[in-house]
Amino acid sequence: MGLDQGKNLLIVSFGHQAALAKKFIRYYFTAGNRHDVHSPFVYALLEEVLNRREALPAYAPVEALRKQLLQSDEVLEVTDLGAGSLMSATNRRRVKDIVRHAAKPPKFGQLFYRLVRYLNAATVLELGTSMGLSTAYMASAGAAVHTIEGCPNIAERAAKNFASLGLQNIHPYTGNFDTVLPGILNSIPAPDLVYIDGNHREEPTVQYFHECLKKINTSAVLIFDDVHWTEGMERAWETIKAHPSVTLSIDLFFIGLVFFRPEFKEKQHFVLKF
Repeated sequence: MGLDQGKNLLIVSFGHQAALAKKFIRYYFTAGNRHDVHSPFVYALLEEVLNRREALPAYAPVEALRKQLLQSDEVLEVTDLGAGSLMSATNRRRVKDIVRHAAKPPKFGQLFYRLVRYLNAATVLELGTSMGLSTAYMASAGAAVHTIEGCPNIAERAAKNFASLGLQNIHPYTGNFDTVLPGILNSIPAPDLVYIDGNHREEPTVQYFHECLKKINTSAVLIFDDVHWTEGMERAWETIKAHPSVTLSIDLFFIGLVFFRPEFKEKQHFVLKF
């Protein structure tokens, strides 16, 4: 990476992070809590899932793996099929940098674990395996997790991580989401939970939403990563929330959840602290 390219990357990254921080501050001071929720379903979700922060035994192995990966200087050749990285302009990335910049913090993986348990999700579909930490949390909760990764080298490294944890209920796929997603959806049971954490561009995100709609049941939940990451992702989030099939949406800033339950006669949207 040349000096000028590096400087431009730093400028873009700094500007993006500053804009995101400004959005987060606004979210933090305006988001609601349990006193702002009048839906019994959402209140129960808050009490039983979102606000439960005690450490569970299942968390420890995944966090031990995270600690190990954060110390790894192993270098991977990365094929980026999505929006790219704002932190690196090279395709050679250290494992510890991938985990530091791309992996969700522990509280989100642990939230996914609790969601799988609370919703009795038997089948999970994940778009964007990365190092597999979120994948491992959802598999540890007992679901069969079908996870897609665009980069073969990252998928191979994630498979080693799953093996080290002894997780045998993870079904990995490698390829471009645009081409492999329809076939995978047709070959697996209807997902109870879908986590879309890849590409991070407006049109593909909306397209993945529409593809999943063809397969899921009304009891499913779709989770979208980084819904405020860029203006394009915010437009995608607004499009998804407004879809007639979505009866409930919950904005936790770094992720957004949508539900399709027919018992909600009127569309509901909540912005909640997490």
